[in-house]
Amino acid sequence: PGPGSYTVGTMSERFDCHYCRDPLQGKKYVQKEGRHCCVKCFEKICANTCIECKKPIGADSKELHFKNRYWHDSCFRCFKCYTSLVNEPFMLRENNKVWCSNCTAAADAPRCKGCFKPIIAGDQNVEYKKMVWHKDCFTCSQCKQVIGSGSFFPKGDDFYCVSCHEHKFAKTCAKCKNPITSGGLTYQEQPWHSECFICSNCKKPLGGKRFTAVEDEFYCVECYKECVAKKCAGCKNPITAGFGRGTSVVNYEDESWHDYCFKCTKCARGLANKRFVCHNGKIYCADCPKRL
Repeated sequence: PGPGSYTVGTMSERFDCHYCRDPLQGKKYVQKEGRHCCVKCFEKICANTCIECKKPIGADSKELHFKNRYWHDSCFRCFKCYTSLVNEPFMLRENNKVWCSNCTAAADAPRCKGCFKPIIAGDQNVEYKKMVWHKDCFTCSQCKQVIGSGSFFPKGDDFYCVSCHEHKFAKTCAKCKNPITSGGLTYQEQPWHSECFICSNCKKPLGGKRFTAVEDEFYCVECYKECVAKKCAGCKNPITAGFGRGTSVVNYEDESWHDYCFKCTKCARGLANKRFVCHNGKIYCADCPKRL
């Protein structure tokens, strides 16, 4: 802002006040817009009003002006911090209030959702969905530790660090009992880590593959055939119901057969769910022993 556009001096010639006509010779006077007037008339008629204190800016006061607005130099202070702004950068804001550059920056800066203080240039911060925090104000809703720029999980209006989210929300693996933070699979309505759902024999992952369960153990097709499945007394191959041809098994004493392998030794008639005779360790239909 610049100074006011008038001069103050002591009259040496004979002049009268433009307003009250009192003689000015030897007296202090003010010249404004080509007119001479006494100090009293100047303050009453001509003086500008300070926009801050609403009082006239007298001839003996220093006047500052900006965009047709006037201040006493002592009134030209920051509205927020009261620092004098004479010869300092400033901003004219709402209600004709002047602000220093620091207070302007703070007022226009985004507010931290944690401490509600401004986040100014140079502050480390965290942004999420149009919200912003000082880095040290972004804390876990559970343990209250600073998350900062680390990984986190949002839940409504709350935010959790990885550890607290695992203990509070994550599913627990049916095998290792540790939280499942990502991926995983479900078997019989129980969650598993993919790396925990493996063949009990060869340890290969079973996710997305055919397998069978035996007494809480899981086996891939190959290991089940090799290590677990009973061998058919007829064809000597593994009995793998559900993995190949045939789903029924015939058991007799300590031996087992595929249903299609359980047939008469002599006439090859299928005997599953039919009467049969065991003679010298071999299986016959009811008719063939009569012909031996």
